[in-house]
Amino acid sequence: VLLRVVRHGLASAGRFLWLHLRIADRPGALADLLRDLAGTGANVMHVSHVRTQGELAVDEVAIEVQVETKGPDHCASVLATLRAEGYRLTD
Repeated sequence: VLLRVVRHGLASAGRFLWLHLRIADRPGALADLLRDLAGTGANVMHVSHVRTQGELAVDEVAIEVQVETKGPDHCASVLATLRAEGYRLTD
């Protein structure tokens, strides 16, 4: 119960960010993404990847990552950094 309360508080404070993006389906691509996220100071909480979505190209994978941030400004900074690094963020 306490963990749920803490998570709810973090979400209410804008400290969780869900990222949806596509990356190359090649060895090391996910590691590169996680390294870039670590460089922003965001804490990775959850990672999911899917290769079977119909709209994906044969050489790409859909990634969903939940990160914990320091707040809304940090969320914006994380997004800006990923875009600057060339990641394709999706809805």
